[in-house]
Amino acid sequence: MWALQIHDLSEFRLGACSIHSGNLASVQRFPPLTHGDITLRALAKRDFRVLRKLLIADREWLIPWEATTPGIRYPLDVRWMIRSLMSQAKKGTGLALVMEYEGKVVGQLNVANILFGSVSSANIGYWIAKNSAGKSIVPISVAIAIDHLFTEVGLHRVEIDIRPENTASLRVVEKLGLRQEGVKERFIHIDGHWRDHVVFAITSEELKGSLLSRVQNTGGQ
Repeated sequence: MWALQIHDLSEFRLGACSIHSGNLASVQRFPPLTHGDITLRALAKRDFRVLRKLLIADREWLIPWEATTPGIRYPLDVRWMIRSLMSQAKKGTGLALVMEYEGKVVGQLNVANILFGSVSSANIGYWIAKNSAGKSIVPISVAIAIDHLFTEVGLHRVEIDIRPENTASLRVVEKLGLRQEGVKERFIHIDGHWRDHVVFAITSEELKGSLLSRVQNTGGQ
């Protein structure tokens, strides 16, 4: 279906503060959260085999949305990916999560570039197995994640960047009711070219109640 790539924008942003112990604990503490048949939980080393199987099986479907390095073709290294994502979570700069449907891992959701202080924001990206697409797993999982980031982590703003051609992912932010802010031109190198991305965002002040409730009210059940 899609892989909205989370890129590691590790640059320093003016006004962003370093993580202190309270912030770090709030990021690292992610209990399994369930809604119906959908569960969002922290990524674990034991997920290596199933994630590798899904990523290999859906290579042709996912490649058009995966970030690449100009001039270099890296082989798929799921073990390195898991280590990298878990390292970011340990540092408190990201959250590496898996989406489960009816008890089976069907994809991943990553929160990256977590910043506190005067910025207090993060980016979200995700991918899901082709045979699990169209079941509202992603919008519900994203809603659960954003509710957690606002209420438990204390962030102010969450952003999702999507290629204009990625109609499936555009439907996700439509269900979520995220606000469109503009276009980042030639933003991320994907599948051999620099690609534009449409910026969608939401702030904690915009929510009346939970984002999960909003998704349910728009039919994302």
